[in-house]
Amino acid sequence: MMSDPVDDNIAVSGPADEFEPPALLPYQQVWARDANHVKVYEKSRRIGISWSEAAVDALLAASGSGMDVWYVGYNREMALEFINDTAFWVGHYKLAAGAVEEILVADEDRDILSFRIRFASGRRVTALSSRPSNLRGKQGKVVIDEAAFHENLPELLKAGLALLMWGGAVAVISTHNGDDNPFNELVKDVRSGRLPYSLHRTTLDDALSEGLYRRICLRLGSEWSPAAETEWRRELLDLYGEAADEELFCIPVRDSATYFPRALIEACLDETAPVLRWTCRPGFEELGEGVRRKEAKEWCDLHLEPLLGGLPENRAGYFGEDFGRSGDLTVIVPLLEDGNRRYRAPFIVELRNAPFRQQEQVLFHIVDRLPRFAGGALDARGNGHYLAEVTMQRYGSYRIHQVMLSDRWYVENMPSYRAAFEDRSIRLPRDPDVLDDHRSVRMERGVPKVPANARGKGRDGLQRHGDSAVACALAWFAAHQAESGPPEYETVDEPRLAQRRGAW
Repeated sequence: MMSDPVDDNIAVSGPADEFEPPALLPYQQVWARDANHVKVYEKSRRIGISWSEAAVDALLAASGSGMDVWYVGYNREMALEFINDTAFWVGHYKLAAGAVEEILVADEDRDILSFRIRFASGRRVTALSSRPSNLRGKQGKVVIDEAAFHENLPELLKAGLALLMWGGAVAVISTHNGDDNPFNELVKDVRSGRLPYSLHRTTLDDALSEGLYRRICLRLGSEWSPAAETEWRRELLDLYGEAADEELFCIPVRDSATYFPRALIEACLDETAPVLRWTCRPGFEELGEGVRRKEAKEWCDLHLEPLLGGLPENRAGYFGEDFGRSGDLTVIVPLLEDGNRRYRAPFIVELRNAPFRQQEQVLFHIVDRLPRFAGGALDARGNGHYLAEVTMQRYGSYRIHQVMLSDRWYVENMPSYRAAFEDRSIRLPRDPDVLDDHRSVRMERGVPKVPANARGKGRDGLQRHGDSAVACALAWFAAHQAESGPPEYETVDEPRLAQRRGAW
């Protein structure tokens, strides 16, 4: 975090009452208060992020403990608009600053007209052209606006990051401009955890839910109503047409390739780890509780005990579970850490047509025996809510995540899971159905998930719906959500195995 003289002095609230909202909307306030050294914003067009950035930078340059600000847009109109926005905030804050200056900067190829505001603090806000060399020798904060549209974003970003050595900061703001654009690569690297930057994302609908159209009505002097907002949104979508997904909803245009290339998956598969499958016969759910429990225990003792008994004691254990009952599978994926931020599934369990209580029985049999159990994540949609809830009650809410799988969850967490394959930091059983499940994950309107209509058949001829891919992603999620430090308590009904011998 950088030392930020802006902090709570920023005028995010004007004389707000029921007629006049705060000067900055909630998502703008979150961006304004983010004091990370490097922050990235993927956004819809025209939701006021550059305007709120000017609010921050006016205070930053005016403060005696602040810094110079270097704004980089990709054309002259953007530069002038940002400087004018900064001038607006200067007046709003009643800051001591000079008038907007036009400066002719000599470039290697051409003269560049830049704009600047000087403050009584001796600091300045300057809008430059997008040539990376313009940042050489500078100190302070760099703002790269509409980054996806710059000719050489990687070099521009490299030049901007050099300012961090002397306590500077970098803010990268943009709508998307294609899936293979360097800005989208930057976003994916941040979201996957490869880069330690903060990431913000606001679609048109996000902005509308936080008052964007109300602000527009206030600015235009028109009356707001839900019907007027709905009509305004419809007209905007009609205006953008096929480009609306990318321009308004943060969905970069891409091809229809699967999310996990085959070669990426195969490099992380382990011949020695099995997939254990139990299919309950028709009518099994009608048998008495004692009979069902006895058969489930016999299956666990025969298939699970030899594997669970050999797990090493000194490695933290996690699990993920994707729920199914009569059609889809229930898949349970244990995951053990090897001490180097790498993880391995010693086996995977698939249950088909298993009654709720037997799913609970098999899951608890596994989790009770996981060494140093630290966390699990379960699909809590629909009927899966029962199993997720009783698991939370047994092992504690601090360790169990009841996940309502949604587009937002997939957007925020699947990139990190894919990065695990790219870094080869995960090992899964080498099984053709596990491979096919991961291959069924596709980008659907910018969301990496198994499409609803992606029903296929496994090697046994029965239905699959990407079940093991979802369970593995949940296990990866659980491993990275676990709280640090040992658990405060454990609650198990069956004793843990006294001894575990061997390793992988």
